[in-house]
Amino acid sequence: MSDLSFLYTNSLDPRAKPLIDDLIREYNGRYGDIPGREDASVELYRYPPAAFAAPTGAFLLVVQAGETIGGGAFMRYDDATAEMKRIWVRRDQRRQGLARKIVAELEAQALRQGYQRAFLTTGFRQPEAVGLYLGFGYSPQFDLNGDLEALRKLPFTKVLSESADQAA
Repeated sequence: MSDLSFLYTNSLDPRAKPLIDDLIREYNGRYGDIPGREDASVELYRYPPAAFAAPTGAFLLVVQAGETIGGGAFMRYDDATAEMKRIWVRRDQRRQGLARKIVAELEAQALRQGYQRAFLTTGFRQPEAVGLYLGFGYSPQFDLNGDLEALRKLPFTKVLSESADQAA
């Protein structure tokens, strides 16, 4: 993963389009068979770009050789808590530790912006995301042995620490 760079920008940046398009495809592929479910684009465009802008938010792209290969964002959940959103790695770049780098960078940025906690949700059909968050010290706010499909959204929380800032 040489020449990897983190770029703070906004969701309207043309370099964000591959990230957003991939998220829509992935979410529709995983959840598109659920009756009554909205198209993933509704969720991806639910929040205005300003929600992910400083001083209360951040929108991160990971760029390598001029191509967007991952990213993520956070927005204000409450005065002390950042809500992590859109953490994503392009399919052909997975299994290399890039998602961990994205989470660490977002946590460090949240700390720099004054947040003490992180909150996030992932879907019940994303076991790799559940594993990532558990491995990164997030506490599930649900029963891991329960009926995850019935829950649909799986919430996690974490108290942020200065070590996240140093790890990034």
